[in-house]
Parts: sequence; C-alpha cells; structure tokens
Amino acid sequence: MRATSVFGILIALAGTHQLTFAGECDNAPFGRCGGKDWEGSECCTEGYECKVQNTYYSQCVPVDQSKSSCSQAYSQCGGKAFTGETCCVSGFECVKANAWYSQCLPKYRWESGSSSGSSDKSDEATPTATTEKPVENATTEVQKPTTTTTTTVETKPTQEPEEPKPSTTKEEESKPSTTKESKPTTTQKPVETTTTTSAPKTTTTSSSGSSSTYAPISGGASGSGSTTRYWDCCKASCSWPGKADVSSPVGTCKADGVTRLTDYNAQSGCNGGNAYMCNDNQPWAINDKLSYGFAAASIAGKDESGWCCGCYELSFTSGSVEGKKLVVQVTNTGGDLGSNHFDLQIPGGGVGIFNGCESQWNAPSNGWGERYGGLSSASGCSDLPKELQAGCEWRFNWFKNADNPSVTFKEVTCPAELTKKTGCSRS
Repeated sequence: MRATSVFGILIALAGTHQLTFAGECDNAPFGRCGGKDWEGSECCTEGYECKVQNTYYSQCVPVDQSKSSCSQAYSQCGGKAFTGETCCVSGFECVKANAWYSQCLPKYRWESGSSSGSSDKSDEATPTATTEKPVENATTEVQKPTTTTTTTVETKPTQEPEEPKPSTTKEEESKPSTTKESKPTTTQKPVETTTTTSAPKTTTTSSSGSSSTYAPISGGASGSGSTTRYWDCCKASCSWPGKADVSSPVGTCKADGVTRLTDYNAQSGCNGGNAYMCNDNQPWAINDKLSYGFAAASIAGKDESGWCCGCYELSFTSGSVEGKKLVVQVTNTGGDLGSNHFDLQIPGGGVGIFNGCESQWNAPSNGWGERYGGLSSASGCSDLPKELQAGCEWRFNWFKNADNPSVTFKEVTCPAELTKKTGCSRS
C-alpha cells in the first residue's frame, strides 16, 4: 500500500489499526499508545498499529503486511545481484547501505543524527518525523555549547574480575512486566537523552585471565540512554561490507551457528540466505558486577559508520540490575531504535520484527515466548537450542530478569574477548 499524498493525514481503521502520518502523531514506532491511565494519543505512524499488550499497556507494533507483494519491513530491497521487489511495504522506504545491499527502513525515525545510507527513492518527497520537543544532542564537535547540556560521568576503578563461573542454576524469577498487568512495558518509547563529549576519567578494568583491559576513549560518546532486548538470529547490519572503517565486517555463521562464512555478501537467513547470527554473540558474566555482550544500537550524533564494532560500557541505573555494568560491542543497527538506545542481544529476548530463528532453529513463528519481549521465565530457556541456553539463563541469573533498564554509557576500547568473537575491530 502506498500513500497518495505526503501531506495531510492517512487513517486506516482495520481491527486495532489506527495509522497516521508521523507529522500528526507523537507516538514513535514501538512506543506506548494506550492502556489504563494513558492520557496520550492512541495513534501510530503509517505501517504500525496500536495493539493491546495488557490492561495497562498498548504499543505501536508493525502491521501484518505478509500478503503485500513488496519487500517486508527490514528486509533487502536492492543491491547488486538482488532480484526481489524493490518497493517496500507501507511505512517503510528502501534505503541504500552500499552497492550490495539496500534495506526497507521506517520512513519516520525518532532518533537523532543522520541516517546511514541514502534512500533509493529520489523522486519522492518524504516528511521528516519529529517530536513536539526535539532533543538537542551534543556530538564530538560541539558547536553550540550554550544550548548543550554537558554531563560528566565519573567512574570509579572497578574491582579485579573474578574467574568466570557460568551458572546453570536458575534463580527464582518473577515474570517481566511484558506479561504483568501491574508494570506493563515491552519496547518503550526511548526517553529524551543528552549525549556528552566530555572525556571521562582514565579508568581501566584489569585482567586476571578472565577478562582483558578496556578503558574509556577520550572524547568518546557518553550520556544516558535506554535498553531493550532481542535475539532474531538474522545477519547483523554491521556484517555487511562498507559499513564502517573496520578490520572486517562482523562475522556471520551458517545455520549451525558455529561454521563461519567467508563471503561477507552472503544473504541473511532472514531473507532466504544462509547467513545467521553466530551462537557466541550472546552475553556472559565476568563477575557479579561485570558482563560482556553485544547489542544493536542507535547513538545520537552518529550513524553506522561511527558505531559499528565500537564498544560501550553500560552502567545500569534502574531495576534489579542497577549498579552493574555490561560492556557491549555494537554489531547491529535498528531502524526502530530511538536516540541513545541499546538493544541487547539475549537469546530468548524476543525476535521482534524479523524472525530468522524459525529457519535456523525451527523456532515458533513468533520466536520463543512473546514476539516482543521473549520468554517470561527461566524455565522457558529449555525450549531453546542447547547452544543458546547459557545466554538465555544469563538474563534470569546475572541480569536478574531486569526489564528494559535505563543506563548511563561511555565509549570504551573493546575488550579482546569481544573482537575475537566478531572478528571486527574499528580502525
């Protein structure tokens, strides 16, 4: 379906659908749009519908467009040797990433900073989505200090990491708020954030054989942000050539999750190809206060060329995991992510829009658990392939089943353990 005009309002009511152009709707994709005590608008942007998750929470999620002849959301829509449809389903446009790959991304984006790539459509004007009060984010080149809020994140030396002790025991867990009626939330609309460029104090994490050294990057990105979780099994965006100045793209694997592919242009398993996320891209604990892992991200003032294969220390500031740290390497990009948003790669965390786990592991059509949010208890980890169960259990053990906790973050040098798994280092 294609809008006949980019001006005015498109409202299509079909079941739970209420679609509006971004200029007329403040609810971002995957943002809240209803529920008990909700006083905001119940609209969603084109291509999304307001769907009830529980009594307290309704969320803007993608409309089922499986019957459309155009390329689906976040799927490939162009590039050398591509023979599929070059159009995208309603609410998405074909954005060129490189000569080999173009992808269907949302027309309306709430994140700050430039979008990676350029649209394949040059003959069509596309409205730019903004919130009522755009956030002014500082980048590494602060030109207007009088309008930029600068926050200095002071860090304390971390303790000597202990030898990692993977846990196979399952703590007593409470169901996440994606299934509770008392605290509803799945992927929330990211909070307004401020990115700072002040150099953090020089701090390193020492090694005891279980983790290598990492340190803050002087002048690197830092600030506050939000998190969500996912594991869709798809080839990551940073796995494509030409995304950034790196040693090599993020490695991909065959369907066994172990055998590395040498063809960086191999098609994603989510689009009928044989390239999938590798099993070792799941998180693990270094000690009780520190873990390593991977994430998709969108960082204010940057695009893929600035964040692919970069590493960030996330310090959790809310929920049951408050006070702990997770160092992630960014391997992917989410067109649906907001500014300063880290989507943590956790097996069983929900497949989201695209489900490559169905073809890779014969997972259910909505993945394991709920499509958005994933499993509700540690017992569900046994439904995953044994190769992914450790990362799933990490969520309910070390991560204490925290549900989308807020963070402060700072850019750091990458621990060798992370770059060894992905094969990708920034130049």
